[in-house]
Amino acid sequence: MPQAVTLVRSSTLSDTAEYAYAATAPAEARLIFLAGSCPLEADGSTAGVGDYAAQAAKCVENMKIALAEAGATITDVISTRVLVASSTQADLVAAWEVVRDAFGDHDVPSTLLGVTVLGYDDQLVEIEAVAAVLD
Repeated sequence: MPQAVTLVRSSTLSDTAEYAYAATAPAEARLIFLAGSCPLEADGSTAGVGDYAAQAAKCVENMKIALAEAGATITDVISTRVLVASSTQADLVAAWEVVRDAFGDHDVPSTLLGVTVLGYDDQLVEIEAVAAVLD
């Protein structure tokens, strides 16, 4: 199946960012809007309590499951938003490095945010994503 997502690079903006600055999908693409992927186990408990990297990994795992159930894969993601319940940059980076590594060369545009609190007990990380597929 051909890819619907085209990552857009910039020769003018800084190359320090570890992601593409924009992404496009053709008009005929089906967009998939994922709810925030949380670090929840199947029984509803929070995975990796106190561990930003472990929670980011569980969020990625759960996001991949949701994508598969919608007929997509991680390479169909067009953008992400990574929410981290911390005001410490090192905590944001710990979560981001897991997400960045999970996407590999498919380094979609992403926003990394420190937030005050997230919705589940002991939750530190949540990942929102949008994907695009050609059916």
